[in-house]
Amino acid sequence: MRALITGADGFVGPHLRDHLVSAGDDVTGTGSSNGPDLLDRRGWVDLVDRIRPEVIYHLAGWSDVGGSWSDPHTTFRVNAEGTMSVLDAVRHADEANSTSTRVIVVSSADTYGVVSPADLPLTEDSPSRPSSPYGASKQAAEALANQYHRGFGVETVIARPFNHIGPGQSPRFVTAAFAARIVDCEAAGGGLVTHGDLSAQRDLTDVRDVVAAYRLLATSGTAGQTYNICSGESVPMSAVLEELIAQSTVAIDTEVDASLLRPVELPVLRGSRDAITTDTGWTPSISLTQSLADVLDSARNRAGKAASQNAATDGASPERKPT
Repeated sequence: MRALITGADGFVGPHLRDHLVSAGDDVTGTGSSNGPDLLDRRGWVDLVDRIRPEVIYHLAGWSDVGGSWSDPHTTFRVNAEGTMSVLDAVRHADEANSTSTRVIVVSSADTYGVVSPADLPLTEDSPSRPSSPYGASKQAAEALANQYHRGFGVETVIARPFNHIGPGQSPRFVTAAFAARIVDCEAAGGGLVTHGDLSAQRDLTDVRDVVAAYRLLATSGTAGQTYNICSGESVPMSAVLEELIAQSTVAIDTEVDASLLRPVELPVLRGSRDAITTDTGWTPSISLTQSLADVLDSARNRAGKAASQNAATDGASPERKPT
C-alpha cells in the first residue's frame, strides 16, 4: 500500500513509519524539514498528485494543548486550515485521476472537553465540548473531514486517540517528564522527583498500539466514521510514577511541586474502544508495565547521548591561535 505520512518527524510519525514498513507498505513522510507547509494549499495539491498515495495518515499539526492558550489563532489555522489543505489536495487528485485516497485524520480525545465520571466511558457519540483552543481546532478539523466525505466523496476516517505514551516522547509530556527526572536521579545515585497532582486518572495506550490502530483504520475502518483509540481503562498518574520508580536502579523520593499544579484538573478520563474493535479487531497488546519500561530506557538513551556529546565537546582540543 502506498502511504503518505504528514508530521512524520514527530513523536508518533517514526513509530508509524516503522509499522507500515514492517507491513510491506511503500512509505513517504513529510515533516517540518521537508514537504510543503500545512497552509500551502498549492504545495499539497502538487505533492499528492505526484505521490498518488492510497492512504494519507494526517498526523501533522499543533500538538501543544497548553501552548494553544497563548496562540489560539495559529493553533486553529494549523490544525483546521492545515487539514483542509490535505483534504483539498486529495479531492483534486481523486477527481483528476479517478482514484480514491483514504485519509486518516488524527484528531484527539480533547474534543470531548471537560467530562464528569458519570459521562464515562466516552463513546464516539458522546458530546464534543472542547475546553481548549487545541480541542476546538481538532473539532473543526473533524467537521472538515466529515464535510469533505459527505460533500466531495473523500474517504475520510477520523481517529480520536486518547493519551498515548512510549519511547521517544518529549519530556514536555508528563510520563516522559517523570522518566527524565528519574534518569537524573539515577545519574546522581538517588534523589527527588517532584510532581503535580497525581490523583488524575488517564486512559493510556502505547504509541506502538496506536499506530497499529491507524493502519487497521486504513484497511478495515468505515469511511465517514470516527473511532476512539484507547485502552478502555483509567490509570491514576500516581500508579504511573510508582511503576517508573519501581523500575529505577536507585532509591527515589517524591514531593509535590506547587508550580506543577493546574488550576483545573480533569479528574478521570476513560474511553470506549468498542467501535474500533468491532470494525477492525484492534485491541491494545502492550502492557502499561512494558510501555513504562521502554519509556524509561528511552530516557536513559537520550541522557546517555547528551552526556556523550557533552564529553566530546569538553574533550575537544582548543583551536590554536596563530603566532
